[in-house]
Amino acid sequence: MADRRVTATGKDRDGDITKLCNSTESWPTRSKADAVRDIDGKTHSYYVDRAGHRTDVHVVTVDGNKHLRTTADKSSQNNLDNLPDC
Repeated sequence: MADRRVTATGKDRDGDITKLCNSTESWPTRSKADAVRDIDGKTHSYYVDRAGHRTDVHVVTVDGNKHLRTTADKSSQNNLDNLPDC
């Protein structure tokens, strides 16, 4: 399993995460559906590190729908919603 650092996210008009991005990697853009499969299948893990420490991306199910979220920590900089657009 490869660790993949996320530096930006794509969002729809409602602000929901639609893709994870890192333009310096061999996988510059990963759709939400593919990232969910990667995490659930333990193929790859994703994380954010903008506040000086790693914050993992997890799959959560809300009302039967899967979403990507980071582990809550003391810094809002590591929230997927707060990353720049890709």
